[in-house]
Amino acid sequence: MTDFVHPTLLFILGALPIPFLKGSIRKAYLLVIPALAILAVLTMQPGNYGATQIIGQEILIAKVDKLSIIFATVFTVMAQIGIVYALHLTRPGQHVAAFIYVGSALGVVFAGDYLTLFLFWEGMAFASAYLVFAQRGEQAIRAGFRYLMVHITGGVVLLGGIILHGVSTGSLRFGPIEGEMGVAAYLILAGFTLNAAVPPLNAWLTDAYPEATVTGAVFMSAFTTKTAVYVLARAFPGTELLVWLGTAMALYGVIYAVLENDCRRLLAYHIVSQVGYMVAGIGIGTEMAVNGAVSHAFAHILYKALLFMGAGAVIHVTGRRKLTELGGLYRTMPLTVALYMVGAFAISAFPFFSGFVTKSMVVAAAGQDHRALVVLALTMASSGTFLHTGLKLPYYMFFGTDRRLEAREPPRNMLVAMGMAAVLCIAIGVFPQPLYALLPYPVDFEPYTGVHVTESLGVLMFTALGFVLFLKALDPENTISIDTDWFYRKGARHFMWLAENPLVRCEKAVSDVSETVALPFLHGAARVGLWIDLTGVDAVVNGVARSVLQGGGVLRRLQTGVVTHYALAMIVGVIAAIVVFAVAWR
Repeated sequence: MTDFVHPTLLFILGALPIPFLKGSIRKAYLLVIPALAILAVLTMQPGNYGATQIIGQEILIAKVDKLSIIFATVFTVMAQIGIVYALHLTRPGQHVAAFIYVGSALGVVFAGDYLTLFLFWEGMAFASAYLVFAQRGEQAIRAGFRYLMVHITGGVVLLGGIILHGVSTGSLRFGPIEGEMGVAAYLILAGFTLNAAVPPLNAWLTDAYPEATVTGAVFMSAFTTKTAVYVLARAFPGTELLVWLGTAMALYGVIYAVLENDCRRLLAYHIVSQVGYMVAGIGIGTEMAVNGAVSHAFAHILYKALLFMGAGAVIHVTGRRKLTELGGLYRTMPLTVALYMVGAFAISAFPFFSGFVTKSMVVAAAGQDHRALVVLALTMASSGTFLHTGLKLPYYMFFGTDRRLEAREPPRNMLVAMGMAAVLCIAIGVFPQPLYALLPYPVDFEPYTGVHVTESLGVLMFTALGFVLFLKALDPENTISIDTDWFYRKGARHFMWLAENPLVRCEKAVSDVSETVALPFLHGAARVGLWIDLTGVDAVVNGVARSVLQGGGVLRRLQTGVVTHYALAMIVGVIAAIVVFAVAWR
């Protein structure tokens, strides 16, 4: 592996010195590691690296091809942006967790076998959970535990599928699932779709992301779901079920975003919606559809991070995150507003922004595959995205009713990070060809046609008109939306009630019966056994021992050492033998 430097090593090993560095040295170090990782990705060549044998199975640490390179490129770029955004943090914990998180995501991207994939998959779960726990509030800790429990459960399901797959195929190599879908394939798919936040397995995302730290949520918005998109693209392209799951996701996230009052939870629901485009594209499975899914994942990482950075900047300076408590910030945070709107235009697929040249490829692929219902649903979801992320959220967060909050622009490093993401969102939208060149298949798609531009602008302008006309109806309310996490939250409460009441009473009753009936019986049986042992078994053993000792004493006395005594004994023995023989013969 001398011609290949695994970027995972740079991040995971690079996390070790962070707690021991201080001040400017730590900041410089934090910036250098992602830069080296970007360089490593840009210079790596396709091929297989780190092949070995473990427990009779072929292990491939790194499989490098166009699909893994494009995800590794955007992951390392996002790591650089995220680190810049978090430079003002003085405690090292979040930096260490972020490095391990990014390194684990890159480990999954390059994994050539399921064992390597699983180890890094679980590493992502634990490292990202710390970014929720680091917020320290009671809600954050509860959300962190739920997040961790859901992902551990998903990991167990995935591991079960991997074991069954290895038993049935004799190989742990990670690649497209071929043939009919069996139990192993469905378990693996379930483990992957949980991380992709496919409903009804989505509530962990909208539960945990809003509770994470301001900087931690930026990292979480980028890696977990997009790593899941990568493994789905690698293992399940063309799976029909994913078409309909992805389409449902796109609409599901938009519908729930209507109900949200928490700015980061609203953005989290739009992660669900946007990942739906990617899942649907992978399910369609054509070259254009997979290209669209991958390119949209690339663009989404950048503009969604920008949106979370904008919302995080507001939370950082005001301490508030509910739309009903925000408003009038455009006067004191103009740069934040401008940078946030770049992300809003990008996610809404405005022309000359990144979402326009990637999302439309998925929709066009659905049209080419004659899936009119999918095209309609994805177009409706795009309109809803602009309505909530591009209009509702910025209006009520930055404009709307002036709450007279004391606010200012966030620290300079946060603005620089937002600026980096904004530049990339615009650059990809204006010059999409460099991104298209990285895609796994040749691209035969032109986003800037008259028909496409006018159709997109028509949908967006109609959405804006609806927002103006129904503005009062869209006013946020201080409510809580019930999602699928209601089932395991309620289920956990019922389980705890069951454990603390009927099961405790049952255990006490068993203990009482044991103490009043079973234990006296056992004590009596033990006493009887002891008596039998002392008077029976020990008596026999002691008797035999005494007989042996007495016999030994007699023999010892017979051993006089006089030859005549021994000769006399031999004669007596011969006579006795003759007598016995004669009696037996007669």
